[in-house]
Amino acid sequence: MEKAEITLSFDNERMRALTIYLKMENTTVQEKMDEAMRQLYESTVPEPVREYLEIVSAPSARPKRPPRPAHPKSKNDTPQTENDPAAQRKEDAE
Repeated sequence: MEKAEITLSFDNERMRALTIYLKMENTTVQEKMDEAMRQLYESTVPEPVREYLEIVSAPSARPKRPPRPAHPKSKNDTPQTENDPAAQRKEDAE
């Protein structure tokens, strides 16, 4: 699912203090805000809607294409008789 970016305004001194104390807890403002947004989403958006959005945004299960060979086939890999009418006449004569 594509992410939306949110911009918040917050007092610089409070932000600095928050950053310092969250660092002491081995976390960040970003991690705490992500968690708060997840909780807000789950408490606000009804479960059937959340389930629907998960289904719609899930990547489709397509089979992967086989990898291509390392080097393309050269003209020498195909029999000459298939592509060369002169070679076909020569084989027919033999």
